[in-house]
Amino acid sequence: MISPQAIDTLIEARWIIPVEPHGLALEHHSLAVDAGRIVALLPSEAAAARYAPRRRVNLPQHALLPGLVNLHTHAAMTLLRGYADDIALMDWLNQRIWPAESRHVSPAFVRDGSLLACAEMLRGGVTCFNDMYFYPEEAAAAALRLGMRAALGLVVLEFPSAYAADADDYLAKGLAARDALRDETLISFCMAPHAPYTISDQTFERIMTLTDQLDLPVHTHLHETRAEIADSIAQYGVRPIARLQRLGLLGPGLIAVHAVHLEADEIALLAAHGVSIAHCPSSNMKLGSGIAPVPALQAQGVRVGLGSDGAASNNRLDLFREMHQAALLAKAANHDASLLDAHTALRMATLDGAAALGLEQRIGSLVVGKEADLCALRLDDPMLQPCFDPVSHLVYVAGREHVSHVWVAGELRVHEGALLDVEAAELLDIAVSWHNRLGICQ
Repeated sequence: MISPQAIDTLIEARWIIPVEPHGLALEHHSLAVDAGRIVALLPSEAAAARYAPRRRVNLPQHALLPGLVNLHTHAAMTLLRGYADDIALMDWLNQRIWPAESRHVSPAFVRDGSLLACAEMLRGGVTCFNDMYFYPEEAAAAALRLGMRAALGLVVLEFPSAYAADADDYLAKGLAARDALRDETLISFCMAPHAPYTISDQTFERIMTLTDQLDLPVHTHLHETRAEIADSIAQYGVRPIARLQRLGLLGPGLIAVHAVHLEADEIALLAAHGVSIAHCPSSNMKLGSGIAPVPALQAQGVRVGLGSDGAASNNRLDLFREMHQAALLAKAANHDASLLDAHTALRMATLDGAAALGLEQRIGSLVVGKEADLCALRLDDPMLQPCFDPVSHLVYVAGREHVSHVWVAGELRVHEGALLDVEAAELLDIAVSWHNRLGICQ
């Protein structure tokens, strides 16, 4: 008789949603994890006979799914949550956000704000986030403290900040951070020019050279508002997408954030070049930017992931809400209830985001050989009953408050809804301290 195979963890769940293959929900299955990776997904009865786990996790009324991937954040801006609400984007930036950042941004600001953001995201089932902010080494410190995966943007602007003096300085400091962190397995990097309206042609050309040399994605805001497009036409004679095409930036490594205002030929152009979109429905609505044409993008094969944007413009880093909003907006804007179904919304929040970051071979779905980034939601709350379809429930009924367990690379980071690596009292102390400092300047 063959002895059961020793493994680290066996997770038995009422439902497992692997994301790959698309549209599948498995009932009474188990996920076997060893050395941080998925080694099997099989019926629970067979798993019990095949494996001898060191840890057995029983999730009898839960859905187990891949950890969520937040494709666009400004994590440290969690300290500015609610600081500048109900204001149009450019006024929001020029009159409130950039002045506050000029006074307060520092390594401590980024470290503390990112720690709050990572705690919020992990509690909400997010295991990987794509960030764009200053002092990326401080964001890395926060993510690593909580055992979270992060794709850090090497942010670039033309104008000075507390972080850097000019575009060359931004690039030098970002590349130095990358060199210092390159051996951290949970950390990856993107080039992060802020937006076409804050980056010169010369700087974009240098970024292209570095991107080719280092094989990094490029993460930038694009076509977020009509004003951005009008200003580009006035300054460069073309819309921002045409300008990026002229500069050679359109390609499978580009993550275009927002992409709200697109014409049909631009959608075709993005599809032809394999560009990915970071769709941020709540931020787009709150800032009055508009509704991105996600069904039209997906119909042409454009990959669309989901992002929360920063807590200063959302105001919560909640991928369950973004799935919900994305699905409803697509249906309402196009008068078609069949668009952007629940399985598609879940794929956008997991595998599509991972693929945009070049991480689809490591995370984003529950496939043998991938790293075990997982989250589980408890669905036996009477307010969630009855449950006919667990995937529908994840998008339309449940929320981040139902997340019970989170694993990153096989390591448990949230247990029964509680973070394991930081105390709530410490997070509250950080928030109160910065609230007092920022409140003086309002």
